[in-house]
Amino acid sequence: MSQERQQDTMRAMAYERYGGTEVLRETRLPLPKVAPGEVLVKVRCAAVNPVDWKIMAGGLDGLMDVVYPVVPGWDVSGTVERLGIDVPEFSVGDEVMAYARKDHVHGGTFAEYVSVPVRALAAKPASLGWAEAAGLPLAGLTAYQLLTRLATGKDDTVLIHGAAGGVGSIGVQIARALGARVIGTASPRNHDRLRELGCDPVEYGEGLVDRVRALAPDGVTVAADFVGGVLDVTRAVLAEGGRHASIADHTVLGAGGQWMWVRPVGSDLAELGRLADAGQLRVTVAKTFPLADLAEAFALNQEGHTAGKIVIEL
Repeated sequence: MSQERQQDTMRAMAYERYGGTEVLRETRLPLPKVAPGEVLVKVRCAAVNPVDWKIMAGGLDGLMDVVYPVVPGWDVSGTVERLGIDVPEFSVGDEVMAYARKDHVHGGTFAEYVSVPVRALAAKPASLGWAEAAGLPLAGLTAYQLLTRLATGKDDTVLIHGAAGGVGSIGVQIARALGARVIGTASPRNHDRLRELGCDPVEYGEGLVDRVRALAPDGVTVAADFVGGVLDVTRAVLAEGGRHASIADHTVLGAGGQWMWVRPVGSDLAELGRLADAGQLRVTVAKTFPLADLAEAFALNQEGHTAGKIVIEL
């Protein structure tokens, strides 16, 4: 391939049909077009999230249109390579991060370049490395938007279901930054780590309601469900007038709760960056992979046992 042709294309991981990790292929694709209100980001790191391989398996086929070939990935950190029309907020060379979800599934972040709407973009916090910054957007925005929508504040006692997970561990830190007391469910092997984050850990499973009530006799005022299947526990420990929401269980709608899906909001992401730079929020990276090993990274994420983000480095 000629040098001129190489400059018009990029290396990417993509798939042409639904399936497991076997459908992923390393390929060359045309550079993304940069629409008005967008920037082209040169990718430094892109984090793996369960939604990436769930979409690849067809899990969101009823919700989102798919345009093949699909480059998966929604989390990114990198530098601004090119500006679209009417983008006064950023300059070429700026270090940025984004939850780069678009309205359809097509051009994602597991590639050398990705186009990102300005509404999803924020400056990379100076306190985070490229890998940590890539691991923050989706998980951080999920936790932040749920907790702020529930008006979490200094007078609250918050129960976080799945507190040791990727979203939950960031949720613990955000709730603490908002001034709340935090109780978090997790397996005993993760309790010390949660205590370091300022959380009172409790083991999930039989007797969970009693263990939460022992820590919060009057009940919790906010319950954040990041795992699903815990509505009965939430209802049993929620104080009168308490608020609750889930990202994994739509049945909360019938129990006075909110069912949420994370939105790509750059101003929210900028606030997370501020918390990181203030020392109130950190991101743990469990393992990094090169782009060509994305299938291996997906497989590790599917196991669900890593304590931290899995990140692709370019």
